[in-house]
Amino acid sequence: MIGTFFNHELKAFWRSKNTGKSIGVKVVMGILLLLLFSYVLIFGLFLDKILGKVLPDSDLTVTFCGIILIYFLIDLLLRLQLQELPTLKVQPYLHLPVRRNSIVGYLALTALLSFFNLWPIVLFTPFILKVILPAAGAISAIAFIISIIGLSVFNNYLAMYIKRKANLNGWVFLIAAAVLILIMLGDFMWHIYSVRNISYLFFGNLIVKPYLVLLPILLGVAMYWLNFLYLKENLYLEELGSQKASAYKSSTEIPVLSRFGIVGDLAANEIKLILRNKRSRSTLIIGLFFMFYGLIFYTQAAYGETIKIFVGMFMTGIFIINYGQFMYSWQSSHFDGILVSKINFTDFLKAKYLLFTIASTIAFILTTPYVYFGWRIIMIHFIMYLWNLGINITIVLFFANRNYKRIDLSKGAAMNWEGVGATQLLLSLPLIALPYLVYLPFKYAGYPNLGFAAIAVVAIIFILTRNFWIKKLEEDFYSKRFKIAEGFRNK
Repeated sequence: MIGTFFNHELKAFWRSKNTGKSIGVKVVMGILLLLLFSYVLIFGLFLDKILGKVLPDSDLTVTFCGIILIYFLIDLLLRLQLQELPTLKVQPYLHLPVRRNSIVGYLALTALLSFFNLWPIVLFTPFILKVILPAAGAISAIAFIISIIGLSVFNNYLAMYIKRKANLNGWVFLIAAAVLILIMLGDFMWHIYSVRNISYLFFGNLIVKPYLVLLPILLGVAMYWLNFLYLKENLYLEELGSQKASAYKSSTEIPVLSRFGIVGDLAANEIKLILRNKRSRSTLIIGLFFMFYGLIFYTQAAYGETIKIFVGMFMTGIFIINYGQFMYSWQSSHFDGILVSKINFTDFLKAKYLLFTIASTIAFILTTPYVYFGWRIIMIHFIMYLWNLGINITIVLFFANRNYKRIDLSKGAAMNWEGVGATQLLLSLPLIALPYLVYLPFKYAGYPNLGFAAIAVVAIIFILTRNFWIKKLEEDFYSKRFKIAEGFRNK
């Protein structure tokens, strides 16, 4: 039956109207993957020499055993961000005499067809054959390889399980990513424990006790079985829909947003869209990583205050920039429904302003630890936070009326140029240039503080006149709404 499913998938691919484009994309991606694998293979072949250079005073085997668990923690984090969920159009088979176990088994087994599962084998096997095999024998070397395969399978199905749960509750994804990051910080920043010692505790003993290979095998099998049961329980669309309905609260029950009425309801719906879908969720996660952007500039005295304007704007407005550049493409799949709905577009725009205001406020709060480098940096951050709320949101929504490219929300952000066009390039110019047009005349006149004050005054004026700009954006939208809708229909 699995062969039949695979055959149907091939026929669906070849009969698709976008087959030519899909083949071109797959060929390019295949070449990139082969190039990437060649780099990984070369790195694996010279891993013993690299480890010897990096840690010359440590035993090579001890060092190797210590990094394996670190690799798989990073691997899991990358899988959560990049690995695709295997899919099958289940509906046509539900009314046929096809066993549920066959459908679920196909979905579970095709999850193994990921390049993430080959990376550790290609990376670690050369070291095992060059170092572990001569020193400990064939049995220990085989135990190492099987353990690495077992942990790869465990990571594969754990990532699949987390992402499937995240489809019902977006907070699951954020919590899982936060836990992984905290585990790494607990070792490398706070030094509460040592992941390397824990890794060596298992793999060091694996050399003399090859039967310990049963542990990663059991972990892999257990996680496969957990995925199998979860898919089987949620195979039918009505069952999955009922769980979604119970997992999410209505937006009126969100204390922060309920006070804004329909605007808060629309903002809450967009928050759910962000957390439920892979592309938008990837944008959110990438934005959180950019909170460390200031460490590049604030730790070096060579950078003056001029560059801090960009850094402050970028960190406090990263969500506006990353997410806003694809506005309204996030709603491209149901944009026609928005046009014919009873939603007042003024409320729709106000919801965007509210969403961006909340995100930018959170980003500003997250950047407050940069006070370590001086209170003046926080002052610049606050001024650029006001600039983002007043001007950058308006600029982003203005360019949104000129973005006609749709986005598939189920795809990740990495190596994905869907929705990218000339609009994004043009958008970056005013975002970067406008604050400097206000600041630099005062700086070159010898009054940099007045320059910062001028930025703040302009930002506050735009915030106070927000309703005027919303009305102008609404008029602009109505003149272009049919062209936007037509662009979103083109797949």
